[in-house]
Amino acid sequence: MSVIDSLTARNAAFADSGFSPDLKIMPTKKTMILACVDPRADPVDIFGLEPGEAAVIRNVGGRVDPNTLRTMALLRGVVNVRSRGGDIGSDWNFIVLHHTDCGIGDCQLHAPDMLAKHMGTDVAGLDALAIRDPYAAVKLDIAALQANPNTPPGLNVTGMVYDVATGKVEVVVPTVVLHA
Repeated sequence: MSVIDSLTARNAAFADSGFSPDLKIMPTKKTMILACVDPRADPVDIFGLEPGEAAVIRNVGGRVDPNTLRTMALLRGVVNVRSRGGDIGSDWNFIVLHHTDCGIGDCQLHAPDMLAKHMGTDVAGLDALAIRDPYAAVKLDIAALQANPNTPPGLNVTGMVYDVATGKVEVVVPTVVLHA
């Protein structure tokens, strides 16, 4: 059986027994999680999330980059329309989830120009982004969210690092409120 055959068979089983047409577009836990695309660091598994509980944004490294900020702005628009004038704010959580043994460090070694463009900087600026240190990087990303005037005021932001060797998360930046 091919991968596609396997996945479509799984989808058929999901549609028959796990699908819920009642899920809402708004996450029930009013939570967004930014994480890496690495399959070892899937927030659904790490946090035992149920369908519809959180919106998960994934990119290489799980970093706050220009695309993340644009995605957040678009999500605010969706929230505004779907909640008839509401906004992401004090009752919402945003988790920046980095992980150990991340391949983004390999990108810095083998594709620095591409990584720099992805991160919205030049190659010389990559070292300042702590690409190979998830603990320092999550602090930098939280600081970037705090410094950005376009992030939702009142949003509760937390920085965590997931250890791929133990399966445990560590809170590195306790919850801070943006623009409080």
